[in-house]
Amino acid sequence: MANTGSSSLATILFLFMLQAALHKGAAQYPVVSQNLVTDNVSVVEGEMAIISCRVKNNDDSVIQLLNPNRQTIYFRDMRPLKDARFQLVNFSDNELRVSLSNVSLSDEGRYVCQLYTDPPQEAYADITVLIPPGNPIIEARDEVLSEGNETEMTCTAMSSKPAATIRWMKGDKELPGKPRVELTYDKMYTVTSRLTFTVSKEDDGEPVVCIVDHPAVKDFQAQKYLEVQYKPEVKIVVEFPQGLTREGENLELTCQAKGKPQPQRVNWVKVDDDVPSHAVITGGDLYIENLNKSYNGTYRCVASNSVGESFDDYILYVYDAPTTTPIPTTATTTTTTVTTISYAEGNQDSRAGEGAPRTVDHAVIGGVVAVVVFAMLCLLIVLGRYFARHKGTYFTHEAKGADDAADADTAIINAEGGHTNSDEKKEYYI
Repeated sequence: MANTGSSSLATILFLFMLQAALHKGAAQYPVVSQNLVTDNVSVVEGEMAIISCRVKNNDDSVIQLLNPNRQTIYFRDMRPLKDARFQLVNFSDNELRVSLSNVSLSDEGRYVCQLYTDPPQEAYADITVLIPPGNPIIEARDEVLSEGNETEMTCTAMSSKPAATIRWMKGDKELPGKPRVELTYDKMYTVTSRLTFTVSKEDDGEPVVCIVDHPAVKDFQAQKYLEVQYKPEVKIVVEFPQGLTREGENLELTCQAKGKPQPQRVNWVKVDDDVPSHAVITGGDLYIENLNKSYNGTYRCVASNSVGESFDDYILYVYDAPTTTPIPTTATTTTTTVTTISYAEGNQDSRAGEGAPRTVDHAVIGGVVAVVVFAMLCLLIVLGRYFARHKGTYFTHEAKGADDAADADTAIINAEGGHTNSDEKKEYYI
């Protein structure tokens, strides 16, 4: 037991003397590190850091690792420093690799790799401890917004190292913010970004996202949905008639209004005049019966809520009532009179300012001509059958056997009494 204690004490004394000699040599000779290399390390607080001292061409020189306070952590494969968080990962003639677990902010600094050569060589590994910010906090100046007004929102990322960067997104569009960075008493950074913008009705329900960028974290964000109130949207719909508005017909209009909050008041007025006295207004519906041209004008539906009011106009133009036009058609045996009612066709809006011309229905005329032609054909067929049935009959009194007589006297003698035996001949007249 005494021998073990004496051996450890001798080792520590040897290291102390060796380190003093190195400091003295370092003061006399310039430091070169072409054969000794290491790397800087960034590690998140609470995680593990790896420090590696590597020699390109080692001539059996001794490698050791020192902490920022110039205390020896490892001399070759021995650890004089009583900190169990340091563990030997690899030791060889060309490398000394050491791990440091559960890194804290106090472990940050410059670590030294030393190679006992003549003159001695040193290489430096800077350990940077990253501290992620707390959950971002997003706040809005106004909980309920009104269309067209300007609003302000702030996002805060607290206690980080290094300082975080904050970005703003509204939907798929990035908005510029104004950041402010503060260094706190514990050497941490707090970043606050302020966003100012004007809202529209399209922003209702849109998410505004605060995105925090920091090397210690990914996808760190907070969001808030906008609630925007907007004035009504008004639209007049013609329920009846679907085509032109004519004298004697009825008119029915419906006013559709939506907004946030929903409009509670909808009113019908006639621009520069009064609504007809017999017009019936029920909520958003306007009904006028038995139209005449004195009702022409602009009818306006007005809707309002707490944000404002909006309106939509309907221009009424009453056309003449439809007229009837007779078109006579004459055949050989019959006369047919066809009355054609001609309307102006098409779904023309009553908001037009001029009357529509009357048009002739060519399909009706074609049908009348076809009927006349068919009637004439039928008449010809009837007349033909009539004359065929009323045929003519007559008799001839030629002497029978006259064709065989030698002379006229003989023919007369042979023909005597020939009326009783004469043949009946018939002729037909068509």
